[in-house]
Amino acid sequence: MARIRYMAAMSRDPDGLAGFYTRYLEMEELGRSPEGDVSLTDGLYNLTLFRKRQALGEFHTHRGLHHIGLQVDDLGEVRARYQKFNPRGVVVTEPRDVHHGAIRIFDPECNPVTLSEGSFGVEEERGFPRVAHVAFNALDPEIMLNFYVQVLELREVESSYVRRREGKLNRFAGDGSTNLAIHPFFSSTEGHERRFGVNHMGFLVSDLAKTLDELGSVVAVRARPANRPYAEFRFRDPEDNALDLSQTKGWEVDVDKWERAA
Repeated sequence: MARIRYMAAMSRDPDGLAGFYTRYLEMEELGRSPEGDVSLTDGLYNLTLFRKRQALGEFHTHRGLHHIGLQVDDLGEVRARYQKFNPRGVVVTEPRDVHHGAIRIFDPECNPVTLSEGSFGVEEERGFPRVAHVAFNALDPEIMLNFYVQVLELREVESSYVRRREGKLNRFAGDGSTNLAIHPFFSSTEGHERRFGVNHMGFLVSDLAKTLDELGSVVAVRARPANRPYAEFRFRDPEDNALDLSQTKGWEVDVDKWERAA
């Protein structure tokens, strides 16, 4: 079963940003590259902060959250499903080091998706805080959902069917540990932020009041709209990446399964 276990971001100062995540979200360092990239972990995820540079060879190197990665059981099987879904789909080999997976494919809106049969250098040992949510903004959330369900075998969850019944375009899926949200880029919904591709990620924390108190000394933290199904608060890290915080609401990470810290 595929699981989301990797997030890449472009950073102007990976070392400084890593310091923020280790100080306020208790992540630990996995490794560094000679070019200044830093990889961190929460006990399941590899969060790799790439130093922003053209030499990476990416479609774009805009600062911010960039792409996700999944651990899969069999790369060959996923590749076959990908090429059935998109016969002209591009597959790129990656270095298989602590900052990368084994291969890269692309979702229907050209977001890179890194794949590995390994664990992205992380020995699973989860506590709190921990990542439990990743959100995209997409032009076509339905085709994006189909990709993550048909190619990577995530499962659509009830929150998504609720939105369908309401006539809304938001779609949600899970892998057992992480909730994947796919929101329409063009939306007038209160609190919606127009950032194409990976829009934000969310952390579960065991002591929300303590986390808010500590974060509030360095960044602005705001309550999420009450009508949202997930997360109580949102803030932005020192490089303007949007992050959600939750303790009691949590996220729906699979069919009939929610992850909460309380």
